[in-house]
Amino acid sequence: MPWKSNTLLEARSEFVKLALAPNANIQSLCRRFNISRQTGYRTLERYRTAGARGLESQSRRPHHTPHRCPGPIEAAVLAVRADHPTWGGRKIAFHLRSVGCAGVPAASTITAILARHNQLKGTPDLDRFFGLLGQLHNPLSERDLPASLESHPGLKILLEKLEMGSPFERRRALAVVASRSGLRTSVACRILRQSRSSYVRSVRVFDEGGAERLFAPRINPHRKFDSEQVKQALFSILHQPPANFGINRTTWKMADLVRAMHKTGQPACEDVIRTIVKDAGYRWRKARMVLTSNDPEFSDKLQRIRSILADLKAEEAFFSVDEFGPFAVKAQPGRMLIGPGEQHFVPQFQQSKGSLIVTAAVELSSNQVTHLYSLKKNTDEMISMLEALVAKYRNRTKLYLSWDAASWHVSKRLFEHIDAHNATIGRDGPQIDTAPLPARAQFLNVIESVFSGMARAIIHNSNYGSIDEAKAAIDRYFCERNAHFKGNPRRAGGKLWGKEREPAEFSPSNNCKDPRFG
Repeated sequence: MPWKSNTLLEARSEFVKLALAPNANIQSLCRRFNISRQTGYRTLERYRTAGARGLESQSRRPHHTPHRCPGPIEAAVLAVRADHPTWGGRKIAFHLRSVGCAGVPAASTITAILARHNQLKGTPDLDRFFGLLGQLHNPLSERDLPASLESHPGLKILLEKLEMGSPFERRRALAVVASRSGLRTSVACRILRQSRSSYVRSVRVFDEGGAERLFAPRINPHRKFDSEQVKQALFSILHQPPANFGINRTTWKMADLVRAMHKTGQPACEDVIRTIVKDAGYRWRKARMVLTSNDPEFSDKLQRIRSILADLKAEEAFFSVDEFGPFAVKAQPGRMLIGPGEQHFVPQFQQSKGSLIVTAAVELSSNQVTHLYSLKKNTDEMISMLEALVAKYRNRTKLYLSWDAASWHVSKRLFEHIDAHNATIGRDGPQIDTAPLPARAQFLNVIESVFSGMARAIIHNSNYGSIDEAKAAIDRYFCERNAHFKGNPRRAGGKLWGKEREPAEFSPSNNCKDPRFG
């Protein structure tokens, strides 16, 4: 029980003085000092037996320890430690058992014996590393690092993280320093306050992939919002109307998405769906306007395009066709790098130098773009594009044309022209077939991705002097793009068209249409 006084000895002395007074009430004194009666009578008995020394605190060490390790065993442990100064409890226990010693204690008991005999003190080198690792918040220089890191290619990154990294990154870097310094894993983990698995992983990742891989952001495929399968399933659902899933709504809501994800075999909670949609750059207001198609034949049209692309032969070609514009040839706004205190202005009212409409088609297997300039968006321009593709790809046996559901893309006159072409061309040229996209599914049109890259590269922040100057820039852009993809069949970054919103390939989870770029 606690005593009410400044020190324990003073409280006990005062209690004894009052308790030994004539007519003293021990029970009321115990309540006054907030102790039990047993404690009060025991204190009086100790005073009567030993005087003032009996009021001092007594050692709680037991008088007899029958389970203490026998002296001969302790001597054997210390003898092995003397021969092998770096061995710990586990190795010493294994050695004693291997030589037939009876009654060998557990490894933890051997460690306690070594600690009791001051055998666990660090060597001068380890003491130096203790100080090095203990300064988690102090900057370290290159001379503080072990020699094995002097010529390492990741030394610059390691020093940068040690000096300016977050506490999490500093612990990773210090784990590498401790390992290369020869510090024991258990000691380093205790100082860095890391688990053994985290410490070992940091060392292993640095040895296998260097500093860049050690400090790269982790992507855990086991987390739902990092899973590509879950992302593909979610955006595939968002591209379809809720009616396709038996939901009597015209727009998606979170609870319906959760149920739809369960039906597709990729269950995800509301938090996972929110994270994926937010990381993709969408908000629910925009998602309802851009990402959803109300075509009741969405799945059938999508499946037909998939089957065509899956079985596309080398002598066939699949084109994504659409128009860009019309856009005015004048000073255009956009994002640009400017100095401090500067401001880029674009007049609200300008005299336009003309307008342009670019009709283009991208061939998905070779990523080559064919384009022409149109006066209007109508069937005549579609026929002109069809003839340009036939002339350019005359060596192919079949051309598939995929476009959205605009009226001039599905006009009767266009299909009559296609039927007439197929009837008269024979074996001298390619047959033409169409694979229309679902209604209001411009986000699936691959050419939109190409247009967004072109707009960001040469339309935004532009101020062309004439229509011909704008056409020359567009022609050069597509020429350089086609040349690049002829030499690099696989898509590569670092070029102007590396800014395209999505890869130029058909995927039901892509969103190629970006309203900011055209």
